[in-house]
Amino acid sequence: MNAHTFTSDVAFTPTVKAIQARKGSRQSYARVEERGGWQDVITPDLAAFIELQTSAFLSTANGDGQPYIQHRGGPAGFLKVLDERTIGFADFSGNRQFITQGNLADNPRAFLFLIDYMLRQRIKIWGTARVVENDAELMARLMPQDYKARPEQVILLTVSAWDANCPQHIPQRFEAADVAAVLGERDRRIQQLEQQIMQLEAASKGTDKE
Repeated sequence: MNAHTFTSDVAFTPTVKAIQARKGSRQSYARVEERGGWQDVITPDLAAFIELQTSAFLSTANGDGQPYIQHRGGPAGFLKVLDERTIGFADFSGNRQFITQGNLADNPRAFLFLIDYMLRQRIKIWGTARVVENDAELMARLMPQDYKARPEQVILLTVSAWDANCPQHIPQRFEAADVAAVLGERDRRIQQLEQQIMQLEAASKGTDKE
């Protein structure tokens, strides 16, 4: 249950709102609040966006408030929407510092940042997260098929609010696999055209001899 008056209050504290008022943006955000604020459930469009991502940034903070951000990656679909409020993923074995897990043990608040450089779109998701260990059924549900990584545990994020940003200042970049596929198709087309040219040249030489 969201304890805030508006879902966006998870980010717009009184101090933030005071700064917005001083710098002239509070009125526009107040109108968003009047319309209900940010959404707190995962819509079908958001679910589709989430499950296309191959990279994500998970932010946590320890009991003293010291923030930490950790990259998580995998094949498209490694982030799974389990229901309208829950995102889950298999947490693969890495450098074994366990900072994220330790932070979540002291402070369950978490933030998931997703950015799609090709679409120039970013999604910010606030919520709480927890680590689930020794749940084979859940791990099997979340582990990407045929992905060569060792799963260690599961992280579940319960969504409190989310917001989509404009594409301003996001550089457009493309996945290497997508570029390779386009270049491969270009090379096949060039090969086809070269074969057609050779056939036309051969036919032309045959005509010249007659």
